[in-house]
Amino acid sequence: MKTMVRKIYLPNGMEAVEAEYKESPIAEYNNNPFIAALPELDDEETIIRKLMLNPIYSEEERELDASIKLHMIHRLYQFFQPLPKHIEIWNMINTLIRQGYLARNPFDKEYKRYINETGQEIINRSFDIDSRTNFRTTASSGLIIGFSGMGKTTTVNRVLSYIPQVIVHNYYNNQHFNQIQLTWLKLEAPHNSSLKALTLQFFMKIDELLGTENFKRYVSRNLSVDAMLPLMGKVAQNIGLGLLIIDELQHLSGSGARQIMNYFVTLINSFGVPIIFIGTPASYDFLQNEFRIARRVTGNGEVIWNNMKNDEEFELFLNGLWKFQWTRKNTPLTREIIDLFYEETQGISDLIVKLFVNAQYKAIVSGEEELTEEIILSVAKEEFKLMKPMLDAIKSKNPYKAIKYEDLRKIEEFNSNLSNTKSNDKANTKTTRNTNINKTKIARETLDRNNITRSTTQKVKIENLKEDDLRLLVDKGNKVGETTYETLLKNGLIDDLSFLEIGDIQ
Repeated sequence: MKTMVRKIYLPNGMEAVEAEYKESPIAEYNNNPFIAALPELDDEETIIRKLMLNPIYSEEERELDASIKLHMIHRLYQFFQPLPKHIEIWNMINTLIRQGYLARNPFDKEYKRYINETGQEIINRSFDIDSRTNFRTTASSGLIIGFSGMGKTTTVNRVLSYIPQVIVHNYYNNQHFNQIQLTWLKLEAPHNSSLKALTLQFFMKIDELLGTENFKRYVSRNLSVDAMLPLMGKVAQNIGLGLLIIDELQHLSGSGARQIMNYFVTLINSFGVPIIFIGTPASYDFLQNEFRIARRVTGNGEVIWNNMKNDEEFELFLNGLWKFQWTRKNTPLTREIIDLFYEETQGISDLIVKLFVNAQYKAIVSGEEELTEEIILSVAKEEFKLMKPMLDAIKSKNPYKAIKYEDLRKIEEFNSNLSNTKSNDKANTKTTRNTNINKTKIARETLDRNNITRSTTQKVKIENLKEDDLRLLVDKGNKVGETTYETLLKNGLIDDLSFLEIGDIQ
């Protein structure tokens, strides 16, 4: 039987829990108070049960007055249906925290010597943030990149809600251990890619959580960013920071972004703090150019989260949602409705919930009190006007159209794995060259099959061409003053790339 977690309150009023140490079935996780104080590891069934969140609902509520039910349908925004990606993120977070603590056992003599030496160097301002250290980190980084509206941040917050953020230690193995442990800290990437903005956010968040005065102590002294960076690492060591989450990574760009990423590498290498990056596909290209971060991510935790396909996963999500109908008449979930929902949302979870909520709203307000295909279609047409160009781009499966919407492009269609970074440029160039050779070969074989070679093409007379021959179509266009591009575009044979700016296609 599990014991109740004892809650305590810090002097600033923030809630914390008293450390309760548990034996782990994983040998290397034992004898380390930072790991032993974390919640026990769960099996997959327990993870699903913890993540699942259904809104308050009863069948009797369907008979209530419409004005009351219009409020109740908004409960659906609390709905959370666990899917394979959610379990993957759960395991990533719990693994990164524990692995990061392995090399940071506060009772390990070598680690205590290292943090004392580092602290002295920082005080003397002799600490070199770019230098190699004799500290062998076990920390790594994770990456969650995906479509806007798929629930990346919501999922991370839901997982973190099961890990006490602040743990207070007093004794461990009959030894005094007076320590506050901050298991995780979540920051947002600064819009202006400012390293100073990131450091200020770091100190302010920790002071807010723990009631410390780091901001007053370091920022009010007008220390430079270079001076504050080692202090961030030192504070992270002092509070046993288990995991740093950086959200909205797509905000970073330019030289400031590179400086921030370099510091993250230092935080992992020199201070042993694992990091999870969360962003839209717009941030993926930038990460590919940062080899040191790419190397840390590759093979450790990379969740690529595109829109759902119209398959079992999508049906599972919609089935879970469909149980919560406040209309008087119950509408069964048919294959036609499943396909209609997919057509109008393209498997983006946020849009699925919004379409379901607004369709119920319209059904109740209209007095029809039934979800019909007509109502669903009309709601999608009215409510998703702004999203239509983006959804059309997804439906087209055309990578050039998707480029315009960085938040909604499928990563695998544009990028290879993160490990294909600058160090692999030569190999990539060779691959590209071979691909072009293969394309040329295929084109040549196609021409041969149609008995049209380069030499014979010039000899064929226009009047002898078949009606479906492209050359006949182009010739007709040329006669009315159209370019070949204009003719092919007008006839729907190529895509309109006019929205692309120079540099979009690389």
